[in-house]
Amino acid sequence: MDSPVFACFAFYGSLLILKMYALAFITGQQRLRKKAFTNPEDAMRHGGLMYHRTDPDVERTRRAHRNDMENIYAFLFLGAIYSLMEPNLFIANVHFLVFFVARVVHSIAYVCVLKAPTRSLAYTIGQIPCVSIALQILVHAVAHW
Repeated sequence: MDSPVFACFAFYGSLLILKMYALAFITGQQRLRKKAFTNPEDAMRHGGLMYHRTDPDVERTRRAHRNDMENIYAFLFLGAIYSLMEPNLFIANVHFLVFFVARVVHSIAYVCVLKAPTRSLAYTIGQIPCVSIALQILVHAVAHW
Protein backbone atom coordinates (compact mmCIF):
# COMPACT_ATOMS: atom_id res chain seq x y z
CA MET A 1 0.00 0.00 0.00
CA ASP A 2 1.88 2.96 -1.28
CA SER A 3 -1.01 5.36 -0.82
CA PRO A 4 -1.32 6.71 2.73
CA VAL A 5 -4.98 7.56 2.06
CA PHE A 6 -5.72 4.01 0.95
CA ALA A 7 -3.83 2.64 3.98
CA CYS A 8 -5.96 4.87 6.22
CA PHE A 9 -9.12 3.68 4.45
CA ALA A 10 -8.01 0.03 4.73
CA PHE A 11 -7.42 0.49 8.46
CA TYR A 12 -10.87 1.93 9.19
CA GLY A 13 -12.59 -0.39 6.72
CA SER A 14 -11.04 -3.41 8.42
CA LEU A 15 -12.09 -2.16 11.84
CA LEU A 16 -15.64 -1.71 10.57
CA ILE A 17 -15.73 -5.25 9.19
CA LEU A 18 -14.46 -6.58 12.53
CA LYS A 19 -17.20 -4.57 14.26
CA MET A 20 -19.78 -6.18 11.97
CA TYR A 21 -18.38 -9.62 12.86
CA ALA A 22 -18.69 -8.70 16.53
CA LEU A 23 -22.36 -7.84 16.06
CA ALA A 24 -22.93 -11.15 14.26
CA PHE A 25 -21.27 -12.94 17.19
CA ILE A 26 -23.40 -11.00 19.70
CA THR A 27 -26.53 -11.95 17.76
CA GLY A 28 -25.55 -15.62 17.89
CA GLN A 29 -24.84 -15.42 21.60
CA GLN A 30 -28.21 -13.73 22.17
CA ARG A 31 -29.91 -16.57 20.27
CA LEU A 32 -28.22 -19.16 22.46
CA ARG A 33 -28.84 -17.27 25.71
CA LYS A 34 -32.49 -16.55 24.90
CA LYS A 35 -33.09 -19.88 23.12
CA ALA A 36 -34.67 -18.12 20.15
CA PHE A 37 -33.84 -19.75 16.84
CA THR A 38 -34.93 -18.77 13.35
CA ASN A 39 -34.54 -22.23 11.88
CA PRO A 40 -36.42 -25.28 13.21
CA GLU A 41 -33.36 -27.51 12.93
CA ASP A 42 -31.43 -25.15 15.22
CA ALA A 43 -34.30 -25.13 17.70
CA MET A 44 -34.42 -28.94 17.67
CA ARG A 45 -30.70 -29.08 18.38
CA HIS A 46 -31.14 -26.78 21.38
CA GLY A 47 -34.19 -28.23 23.07
CA GLY A 48 -37.13 -28.49 20.68
CA LEU A 49 -39.46 -26.69 18.35
CA MET A 50 -40.75 -24.45 21.16
CA TYR A 51 -37.49 -22.51 20.70
CA HIS A 52 -38.26 -21.84 17.04
CA ARG A 53 -39.33 -18.31 17.88
CA THR A 54 -38.35 -14.66 17.91
CA ASP A 55 -37.05 -12.68 20.85
CA PRO A 56 -36.95 -8.86 21.14
CA ASP A 57 -33.30 -8.81 22.26
CA VAL A 58 -32.20 -11.08 19.42
CA GLU A 59 -34.18 -8.98 16.94
CA ARG A 60 -32.55 -5.80 18.27
CA THR A 61 -29.03 -7.13 17.61
CA ARG A 62 -30.14 -8.42 14.20
CA ARG A 63 -31.44 -4.96 13.30
CA ALA A 64 -28.17 -3.39 14.45
CA HIS A 65 -26.24 -5.85 12.28
CA ARG A 66 -28.52 -5.27 9.29
CA ASN A 67 -28.16 -1.50 9.70
CA ASP A 68 -24.38 -1.96 9.63
CA MET A 69 -24.62 -3.88 6.38
CA GLU A 70 -26.81 -1.18 4.86
CA ASN A 71 -24.32 1.53 5.73
CA ILE A 72 -20.84 0.03 5.95
CA TYR A 73 -20.94 -1.64 2.53
CA ALA A 74 -21.80 1.71 0.94
CA PHE A 75 -18.96 3.35 2.88
CA LEU A 76 -16.52 0.68 1.69
CA PHE A 77 -17.46 1.33 -1.93
CA LEU A 78 -17.33 5.12 -1.58
CA GLY A 79 -14.12 5.06 0.47
CA ALA A 80 -12.33 2.88 -2.06
CA ILE A 81 -13.25 5.18 -4.96
CA TYR A 82 -12.41 8.25 -2.86
CA SER A 83 -8.98 6.81 -2.02
CA LEU A 84 -8.21 6.44 -5.74
CA MET A 85 -8.79 10.19 -6.14
CA GLU A 86 -5.76 10.89 -3.90
CA PRO A 87 -7.50 13.35 -1.57
CA ASN A 88 -5.73 15.24 1.20
CA LEU A 89 -4.69 12.68 3.85
CA PHE A 90 -5.90 14.74 6.81
CA ILE A 91 -9.31 15.39 5.26
CA ALA A 92 -9.69 11.75 4.21
CA ASN A 93 -8.71 10.60 7.70
CA VAL A 94 -11.33 12.89 9.25
CA HIS A 95 -14.00 11.47 6.91
CA PHE A 96 -13.03 7.87 7.71
CA LEU A 97 -12.66 8.47 11.46
CA VAL A 98 -15.99 10.28 11.81
CA PHE A 99 -17.79 7.47 10.00
CA PHE A 100 -16.06 4.81 12.10
CA VAL A 101 -16.79 6.48 15.44
CA ALA A 102 -20.39 7.19 14.43
CA ARG A 103 -20.94 3.53 13.51
CA VAL A 104 -19.43 2.31 16.78
CA VAL A 105 -21.64 4.69 18.77
CA HIS A 106 -24.66 3.67 16.68
CA SER A 107 -24.08 -0.02 17.41
CA ILE A 108 -23.55 0.58 21.13
CA ALA A 109 -26.69 2.71 21.25
CA TYR A 110 -28.66 0.02 19.43
CA VAL A 111 -27.47 -3.00 21.42
CA CYS A 112 -27.39 -1.29 24.84
CA VAL A 113 -30.71 0.51 24.25
CA LEU A 114 -29.28 3.96 24.96
CA LYS A 115 -31.64 6.87 25.37
CA ALA A 116 -32.93 8.56 22.21
CA PRO A 117 -31.73 10.39 20.17
CA THR A 118 -28.25 8.84 20.64
CA ARG A 119 -28.69 6.26 17.89
CA SER A 120 -30.31 8.71 15.47
CA LEU A 121 -27.59 11.30 16.01
CA ALA A 122 -24.86 8.69 15.49
CA TYR A 123 -26.55 7.57 12.27
CA THR A 124 -26.90 11.14 10.99
CA ILE A 125 -23.32 12.07 11.87
CA GLY A 126 -22.12 8.93 10.08
CA GLN A 127 -23.97 9.93 6.93
CA ILE A 128 -22.23 13.31 6.70
CA PRO A 129 -18.83 11.96 5.60
CA CYS A 130 -20.52 9.50 3.22
CA VAL A 131 -22.50 12.23 1.50
CA SER A 132 -19.40 14.42 1.40
CA ILE A 133 -17.36 11.63 -0.18
CA ALA A 134 -20.12 10.82 -2.69
CA LEU A 135 -20.37 14.45 -3.75
CA GLN A 136 -16.58 14.72 -4.13
CA ILE A 137 -16.58 11.58 -6.27
CA LEU A 138 -19.33 12.98 -8.48
CA VAL A 139 -17.54 16.33 -8.91
CA HIS A 140 -14.28 14.53 -9.67
CA ALA A 141 -15.98 12.19 -12.15
CA VAL A 142 -17.75 15.01 -13.98
CA ALA A 143 -14.52 17.04 -14.15
CA HIS A 144 -12.69 14.08 -15.74
CA TRP A 145 -15.48 12.82 -17.97
